[in-house]
Amino acid sequence: MAGEVTDSEAWAGLARTASTLGAALLGLPLGNLAARFGRRAALASGWWVAASGSALLVLAAQVGMVVPLFIGLLLIGAGSAVSLQARFAATDLAEQHHKGRSLALIVWVGTIGSVLGPNLGVPGQAIGDRTGLNVYAGAFLIVTVCLAFAGLIVFLWLRPDPLLLLHHAVPKPAVSAGRKRSRVRLILSELRGNSAARFAVLAILTAQIVMVAIMTMTPVHITHHGGSITIVGITISLHIAGMYALSPLVGLVADRYGHRLAIGSGITIFLASLVIGALKPYSTGWIILSLILLGVGWSFVNVAGSALFSTIISDETRASSQGGVDALSNLCGATAAFAAGPLLAVSSFSTLAVLAIVILVPLTVLNMRRDRTL
Repeated sequence: MAGEVTDSEAWAGLARTASTLGAALLGLPLGNLAARFGRRAALASGWWVAASGSALLVLAAQVGMVVPLFIGLLLIGAGSAVSLQARFAATDLAEQHHKGRSLALIVWVGTIGSVLGPNLGVPGQAIGDRTGLNVYAGAFLIVTVCLAFAGLIVFLWLRPDPLLLLHHAVPKPAVSAGRKRSRVRLILSELRGNSAARFAVLAILTAQIVMVAIMTMTPVHITHHGGSITIVGITISLHIAGMYALSPLVGLVADRYGHRLAIGSGITIFLASLVIGALKPYSTGWIILSLILLGVGWSFVNVAGSALFSTIISDETRASSQGGVDALSNLCGATAAFAAGPLLAVSSFSTLAVLAIVILVPLTVLNMRRDRTL
């Protein structure tokens, strides 16, 4: 749709990153909203903002307007932001030894959306035949209704609010008016004094950077060396399955054997994926295996890192910190995707894989030095 509306590959590329940028920009405000008014207000508001963005995309697709396209994609990024926040919401009232399992369940359910979302063109075409909308406008009309309905479900039935209930159950320290003014300062202050939180953030960001940098360039690499669109589709589908399908297992490992072991397992799987990518860049079968392992490695590191962060962050900054981490993760992912293109153009897929291995080094070293009880 971006290509057709903008009639420019360069502008279409920028448009495709707009939703990721929107998720990054809206992550922290939605986290702050949750901290002030609870998960129900933040999640419902996020879905409705995304629904308004999707409605703009219906207009952009039907009329071919560039400005509504970019604004709509920015606003629909709120959907990604609240999807991420939802996984943390699942841990608010979870028992300490079940937080990983609770978070992983929400990640796993995302598999359904990842499979259904790219296939909305079929019902979109059916709607278009009856309404006169084109296939893209019809698909985003479905999205608009679903997002708005999701917000309504959360607003009506997320009761009692898990975060507000948690705040009422845990005594809060006195906070001065000056300190209360800036939640960002509170977050930074907590990260400075909480090494486990910093480690968890590093795990989340590293997983996102490595995964996005390789995943976004793999379709380009495959097609440049004679691979078909069918092969690209199969590769990305298997990669997404690797990202989400095993997340309940990851949550179980993190809860039962510790976050350190789960993150270490993810690093090992990441390394296997990247070594294959570096040594077998022109073999389609090996590249598919590499992308599957890339998804599984991301699942282990991201889910375990997120569960650890949810476990050790203080209730005072919980929602704001989680929103900030999600925003930073999306921003790092967008930056990685933006940088990976020129790197692949001037070097090779093998070089990109080797650079991704280098990015894993700090996390690997810190994970080896972490307290084994984590």
